[in-house]
Amino acid sequence: MSLPEKYAYWKGVPREEIEWHPHIDESKCTGCGMCITSCGREVFEYDEGKNKAVVVNPLQCMVGCTSCMTWCIFNAIGFPDPQYVKDLIKEKKILSLAKRQLKQK
Repeated sequence: MSLPEKYAYWKGVPREEIEWHPHIDESKCTGCGMCITSCGREVFEYDEGKNKAVVVNPLQCMVGCTSCMTWCIFNAIGFPDPQYVKDLIKEKKILSLAKRQLKQK
């Protein structure tokens, strides 16, 4: 499956190069559906056999977003350390890109 064009890059960095997406702890997931119905990027689907949410499109997750983790009242969703994104911003010089984008607005 190829990544939809609108998700292929984050701030000019190919999304495949960025290790950022949710992980589900199946022992805590109750299958409530909050993550599935609230994520606008279709990162999750429902596994009927397991009665649990599953991550099916990890690269469609917005880099740095942790909204689904906040919505999960069962603490079943986790992410890499946010420092990873901060380090990525420094390493890839994303701040200068953000400043250019601000000037274009």
